[in-house]
Amino acid sequence: MMSMKNCRLCPRMCGADRTKNVGYCGAGAKVKVALVSLHPWEEPCLVGEKGAGTIFFSRCNLRCCFCQNFPISQGAVGAEITDERLAEIFLEQQERGAANAELVSPTQFAPQIAEAFALAKERGFSLPVVYNSNAYECTETIDLLKNTVDVYLPDLKYIDEESARKYSDAPNYFAVAAAAITRMAKQAGKIVFDKNGQLIKGVMVRHLVLPGHRKESMRVIDYLWHTFGNDIQISLMGQYTPMHRAAEHKNLRRRLTTFEYQSVIDYAVNLGITQCYVQEKSAAAVDFVPDFNGDGVI
Repeated sequence: MMSMKNCRLCPRMCGADRTKNVGYCGAGAKVKVALVSLHPWEEPCLVGEKGAGTIFFSRCNLRCCFCQNFPISQGAVGAEITDERLAEIFLEQQERGAANAELVSPTQFAPQIAEAFALAKERGFSLPVVYNSNAYECTETIDLLKNTVDVYLPDLKYIDEESARKYSDAPNYFAVAAAAITRMAKQAGKIVFDKNGQLIKGVMVRHLVLPGHRKESMRVIDYLWHTFGNDIQISLMGQYTPMHRAAEHKNLRRRLTTFEYQSVIDYAVNLGITQCYVQEKSAAAVDFVPDFNGDGVI
């Protein structure tokens, strides 16, 4: 397991001794979880009959000003648990009939997660494991998960350095994320769906189109297409909702227009992309933000 005394899990390389303090992400040495749920609002290939088996981890190594999950990503919401309890949670999600075990914002706890899955597999855990991350990842951390993760679900938030720094305090975001996603694709291979259309192996990249940034989104799509083709699944998200500190930035104070989102979709179609999800406009609502009430954690 990577050391919690000199943390180098993410590209910030802050070197925090997490057994005594916290690093940039705000995480200590023990896993912290805010919600365990069956989540019906993920992409169709992830939800199955009863929902994706989401486990929402607390803290994050980004500071997205528009984060919908800010109470847990940048706040103190959540409860600390042992690796053994995390293994039990994975098994409980399987017993509930979850389509998978989906780890939401897991980067800061990657070593503990790998250990917990090893314990769970000894006790009969067999669901696909989905790693839902912001892609601000070290390739070494991805390597750590080689025998743990089946499906990688990274964001690719930005291609412009100015956007990454301004909205997420994420220097060198695109170069870091591109390297991480490349490593994910190499490790997981081409996308594989089972007979019911559920994604069981591979990479699905999410991209949230931001208001005033449709041209940047087109460049993101260009990169994904010319790098991976249809070997990955893409999810073009139009659900942007001004939350948290979004109002501090003029471009982000409003919702996405139909024209902005549709123009990005049209661009993807014209490139020849077929492995792509799009959203209905109704997805842009606070009603879809989970209630981080601690259900299923303790």
